Amino acid sequence: MVFFLRRARTGAAQQTCRTRCRRRQWSITSQRWINLKTPKRLAALVEEGLVDEVIGQLMSGKEATVYIVRCGAAIRCAKAYKDAKQRSFRNNASYQEGRKVKNSRQARAMEKGSRYGRKMQEEVWQSAEVDALYRLAAAGVRVPQPHLCYAGVLLMDLVVDGDGNPAPRLNDVELDEAQALAFHALLINQAVRMLCAGIIHGDLSEYNILVAADGPVIIDLPQAIDAAGNSNAFELFARDIVNLRSYFSAFAPALKDSQFAREIWAYYEKGVLSPELPLTGQVVLDESPADVDAVLLQVELAIRENEIRRMCAE
Repeated sequence: MVFFLRRARTGAAQQTCRTRCRRRQWSITSQRWINLKTPKRLAALVEEGLVDEVIGQLMSGKEATVYIVRCGAAIRCAKAYKDAKQRSFRNNASYQEGRKVKNSRQARAMEKGSRYGRKMQEEVWQSAEVDALYRLAAAGVRVPQPHLCYAGVLLMDLVVDGDGNPAPRLNDVELDEAQALAFHALLINQAVRMLCAGIIHGDLSEYNILVAADGPVIIDLPQAIDAAGNSNAFELFARDIVNLRSYFSAFAPALKDSQFAREIWAYYEKGVLSPELPLTGQVVLDESPADVDAVLLQVELAIRENEIRRMCAE
C-alpha cells in the first residue's frame, strides 16, 4: 500500500516545516542523533534513569508536547502534558462527568474549583489517558503501547511508518477510494472495540489518528470518557463517528449517508454489541407514536434524583 503526502497548502512556511520533518526523519532512520538540551518537563525522567536520551521534539499540540526519546535500546515517545490553562479542553465539563476520584473530599474540591480541586482535576486528566491506553491495549484496540506515567509525562511506544520514521497523521496522507473504505471500516471496528471496553475517545478525527506501517493507530486519549458513566456518551460517540464519515467520504462518497453511530449505539444499548458483529451503516427509524406520559415520568424522576444528589452533596 502506497501513500502520498498532500501538497503544501500554505506556501513557504509549510515547505519549511516539511523540510525540517524530513531532516528529523533522516536522522532517526540513520541513527545519527542530534544532541538536545533536556527539556525541563523531561528532566525528572532523565534523572531517574527512565529516559537515557532526548532525541528531539516530535510535535506540540493543544494539550501536550511530544518528544522522541531513547530508553536503553528502544526508541519511544514522551508526552509532556501542558498546564491546564493552556489546554483546549480545560473548561469542558462534559468530559469530566463520570470520572472516578479517590474519595468524596476530592470530588467536592473538584466541583468547587479550589486550588486543591484543580490539582486533583489535573491528576485525573492525566491518569485518564494512561488508564484508557492500558484498557484499550488489553482489548486489542490499535493504540500506542503505554509504559509509564511519571511527573506528568506519559512514556509510550513510538508509532512508525514502513521506513521506521514517525508515522504521519491521517490528515497528511492522501488516500484513494479503496484505501479510504478500508481505513474507515477498520476505524469503525476500533470504535466498536473501544465501546465494548467501556471507553469513548471523545475527540476522534483525522488529527488524532496516525498511519503506521500496518494501518491506522488511534492516539490522544486524555479526554476519553466512561461510556456507562457519562450522560453525554452518545453525543460524544456520535461525533467521533461522524468525524470519520466526514473525512473519509471526501475520498469515498459512498460513506456520505452512512449511519454507523446510531446502528452501533442501538446494539450497545441492547447489550449485544461485539467487534465481530456485522454492521451495515443503515438504521430503520421507529416511526411509532411516542409515549408522552412515559417520557414526562422519566423527566420527573431525573429531576427528583438530581435534587437528592444535590442535598446529599450539601
